[in-house]
Amino acid sequence: MPRAVLLTGYGPPEVLKLGEVEAGDPGPAQIRVAVRFAGVGPTDLAIRAGYLRDAFPVAAGAVLGFEAAGVVDAAGAAVRDVRAGDGVAVYLPGLGGYAEMVLADYWVAKPEPVGWADAAALPASGEAAVRVLGQLGVTSGETLLLLGATGSVGTIATQLAVARGVRVVAAVRAADFPAAERLGAIPVEYGESLADSVRSAAGRVDAVMDAAGKDGLETAIALAGGTRRVITLSDPHAAKLGVTLSGPVAEGIPQALREAMTELAAGRLSLRPHTTVPLAQAAEAHARLEQGALRSKVLLAT
Repeated sequence: MPRAVLLTGYGPPEVLKLGEVEAGDPGPAQIRVAVRFAGVGPTDLAIRAGYLRDAFPVAAGAVLGFEAAGVVDAAGAAVRDVRAGDGVAVYLPGLGGYAEMVLADYWVAKPEPVGWADAAALPASGEAAVRVLGQLGVTSGETLLLLGATGSVGTIATQLAVARGVRVVAAVRAADFPAAERLGAIPVEYGESLADSVRSAAGRVDAVMDAAGKDGLETAIALAGGTRRVITLSDPHAAKLGVTLSGPVAEGIPQALREAMTELAAGRLSLRPHTTVPLAQAAEAHARLEQGALRSKVLLAT
């Protein structure tokens, strides 16, 4: 049977254990994919730790991972756009990516110019960036405060927003200022002076996208004048603060994947640098990410 990294319960990285799962046969509108790389995202860590158990409960034995890339192994009878042997990037809103074989409901073909690692790093981050920018409705001339602008989602969202004529103020660590500037954003540093720094840099904030889920959300709400145009992707305090915790919307996923992949293949979009580790070392990868020892996108190689 295919190997997979199983969640044995909520807790520290050690709750992730290598095991085996039945891949199953694809339904009429599904594909089965032999995974080459699976992406690791910050939401994976929050789910594993139990921080999102109310919004995103998972049972013991679940397989984490919202994104992967690989080769179509089998396709359902209703699938027309890809066939066995084709390369694809898959988005898995119900998780399952940390495995050698996955069933997918959402995918986009991998264009020849896009490498396997980039294809695996794109789906969840690209979908989230496109989705939240759409939900916020930011338009040319407006100012977007983006918390975590140099993370995997933030890197994509910043570039897409700047391309639309939006002024992006990027809340990042001081060490990430050069990266934020390369993306076209105005960097400001997290900390007690965040509000003053944002006001000095931009004067006003029309909307807020929190792609970090860690710090600065309350300050961002004050800067935006309320929660109406504030969205977070993973802050566990969202409900308490009255902020929308955004999740995937099924009908919008295919178009979001196509948009992100088109921009990537055309060279108009760059992704965060990545680090590749073996699938069997998923727990170690989670630990290193939580410790801050890795400042890059992590991909699990099967």
